Amino acid sequence: MRLRATLALLAALALVATACGGDDDDDGGGQAEGGTLVAALGGEPDMLDPHATSSSFSFKVLENVYDTLVQPGDDLQMEPALAQDWTISDDLLTWTFTLHEGVTFHNGAEFTAQDVKASYDRIIDEELNNAFRFSAVDEVVVVDDQTLEIVLNRPAPNLLTSIGSFKGMAILDSDDIADGFDFDQQANGTGPFTLESFTSGDSIVLAANPDYWQEGLPRLDGVEFRFIPEESVKLTNLQSGDVDWIDTVPPERLEQLEGDDDVVVGRVAGNDYWYMATNIAREPFDNRDVRRAIAFALSPADVAQAAKFDAATPNETAIPETSFWYFDHAPYGRDVEQAQQLLDDAGVGDGFTMDVMVTNEFPETIDAAEAISTQLADVGIEVEIRTLDFSTWLDEQGQGNFDSFMLGWLGNIDPDDFYYAQHHSEGGFNFHGYSNPDVDELLDQGRRETDRDARKQIYDQAAELIVDDASYIYFYNPDIINAWVPRVSGYETRADNAVRFVETSLG
Repeated sequence: MRLRATLALLAALALVATACGGDDDDDGGGQAEGGTLVAALGGEPDMLDPHATSSSFSFKVLENVYDTLVQPGDDLQMEPALAQDWTISDDLLTWTFTLHEGVTFHNGAEFTAQDVKASYDRIIDEELNNAFRFSAVDEVVVVDDQTLEIVLNRPAPNLLTSIGSFKGMAILDSDDIADGFDFDQQANGTGPFTLESFTSGDSIVLAANPDYWQEGLPRLDGVEFRFIPEESVKLTNLQSGDVDWIDTVPPERLEQLEGDDDVVVGRVAGNDYWYMATNIAREPFDNRDVRRAIAFALSPADVAQAAKFDAATPNETAIPETSFWYFDHAPYGRDVEQAQQLLDDAGVGDGFTMDVMVTNEFPETIDAAEAISTQLADVGIEVEIRTLDFSTWLDEQGQGNFDSFMLGWLGNIDPDDFYYAQHHSEGGFNFHGYSNPDVDELLDQGRRETDRDARKQIYDQAAELIVDDASYIYFYNPDIINAWVPRVSGYETRADNAVRFVETSLG
């Protein structure tokens, strides 16, 4: 593992590191070894429960607090984490995981297979956000403290990504679960940092876990996440040295920053996608022709340019062209005449008013909505942009209180991540109410098919139906862009948008 390969270098660097983070200092108790990195997030986590939140801001923090059984490596291939290895039975129905020994939770409790079982049972039994990821699981069996079996009711080619692609599948302390621990406001993981404080409206402070199971890590003494929604303020704070790292960069400033020796820009093609969904439970969006008319009236390239300048790739499907699972299908473009004809055929050719729900904690949604408003006006659709804080946005989405909304899905790897929860009739994030039996069948087949090429053909068919039905109207895959000051080292911007400070140091 690359983490282990860097241990010798990190140990050497530790000897010369100074306390140069945002508010760390030598308080007379000896020289600090890593300093505290001050990181600026564009929004505040809605909660700290990894099994219950769907907020990307929560996961950017929790990535550093919790562990999963397996996790995506730098190439997004799944690699060991709390599980050191695993085997699969000949019939593909029993996966046996061997767990690392000597791992403890932040409260000192020993990590065992019982914690994995309790965590997975919690997600399944309480029907939490990611319960759908266990549809193939019949039983989670504790063999002994260091051995766990996952018994399936069918082969599951995506089992590893289902249980480890992000911290929504984090492993919790089984005693905490049994004792009613307040996971919303507190945290007790096995990760490289422990929760020190959570001050709503201000910051979250993490401290290094002195008993972290990966020897020599983390390098930092701590991380302070400050909540700074305004992108220009965030960038100004970086340039003035008030913060060390920011989670996004205003796209219009990107070219300038890439020539600035005082700022390091990390940029990779991302697996995220950004889209608009209409509320199919409401008229006229229950009419497929109306949804397709909206898609025909919009230019993904123009929306991408408005939101991200040149830092995004227009795409009318979800999966980016950098992925094996990419499917080249772009039936819309911008065709105003076709859009108007479909609206006429649907009986709404004289136009109507619709709201687009966006959030100021993802400023690109506001910029995109303004472009959407301008283009839909050409076919008589008046757009009212509703700008909400993200917690309210999530609540309104869950309540179905919207005509349409725009947002992005982050951290996807397997094609099941891109489509099932959002477009299957029983998907946990199908808030817009899409249902197509043919799509359901294909998405179910994709979960069972073990041949990679055959599986891709299944998802190609599903993607074609989803796009043609305008279940989502896809716009673009953005580049993932972070920025930091030069004294930050050991941090890498990732295609899955995970924020990992485990190897980071301040020089």
